[in-house]
Amino acid sequence: MNPEALDTLHQHLLAALSPAPDEARRLFHGRGRRWSGLEQVTVDWLQGVLLVSLFREPAEPEGAALRRMLAALAESPAWRHSNAHALLLHHRYRPDSPTEVLLGEAVEEWPITENGLRYRLELGRKQNSGLFLDMRYGRRWVQEQARGKRVLNLFAYTCGFSVAAIAGGAEHVVNLDMARAALSRGRDNHRLNGHDLERVTFLGYELFKSWGKVKKCGPYDLVIIDPPSFQKGSFALTRDYQKILRRLPELLGGHGSVLACINDPDIGPDFLIEHAAREAPGLRFEQRLENPPEFADIHADSGLKALVFRQAGAASASHTA
Repeated sequence: MNPEALDTLHQHLLAALSPAPDEARRLFHGRGRRWSGLEQVTVDWLQGVLLVSLFREPAEPEGAALRRMLAALAESPAWRHSNAHALLLHHRYRPDSPTEVLLGEAVEEWPITENGLRYRLELGRKQNSGLFLDMRYGRRWVQEQARGKRVLNLFAYTCGFSVAAIAGGAEHVVNLDMARAALSRGRDNHRLNGHDLERVTFLGYELFKSWGKVKKCGPYDLVIIDPPSFQKGSFALTRDYQKILRRLPELLGGHGSVLACINDPDIGPDFLIEHAAREAPGLRFEQRLENPPEFADIHADSGLKALVFRQAGAASASHTA
């Protein structure tokens, strides 16, 4: 982060806060590698909280210069007009991912909105806050597709897809994730939106040991697969994703669809398309969802890949709208 790079970041943030977005948004995505010297910096607007995340430890002079730039930002008219009250620096590169308070008070839990839906984030205690902002269009797509459907949400985390599906009129959603604390947060997110929890099931199990439980709740009209690239002891993307694809024919109803996602910058969409053709030949690749413009990447296939597949003969979204 040389002085020129920090000035670029400063100007970008001034523009992004003039005015500040009405909902939670990524303001700066250095990890898209479009700004030299800022590849390990992201900045998120959380509706009153500005969260600056570092994915690599800066040299001491760089860290000091970054703090000076952020202090200047907090003195700007753009900052004052945004009604921001907290400025946080998240050290993602450290094992415990601590968050440093640069302005305001420590924020541990914080409500945000996205597409009119409410979610509660955890700040300052974990590597991830509870909602991946790059999946905004994916959640919107699920909300648009969900009416009257039974939905399976694998690797559900804090149930963002589930909230979107119930808001879109899903008949029932089954969420599976081995992290029960994340599912508990998912219940809270549903409650924030006034949802009927009788229409939502939470399964706190490891997927590959629980196919019987998952199948028992089916068949499903929509299956969502959004795994981590690697989860020690339970999931490795290049080894295990095809095992899930192989199970899809027995999970899906006759006209089911799948939203399959990858967020590994080194694996392109062809990985999913080729393995789906091999493991679930009854599925047809339909489209790759666009990513939000604020997540632009120098290489399109390095960003999030959210791919839609449908059972052969199933109507496309354009025919069911």
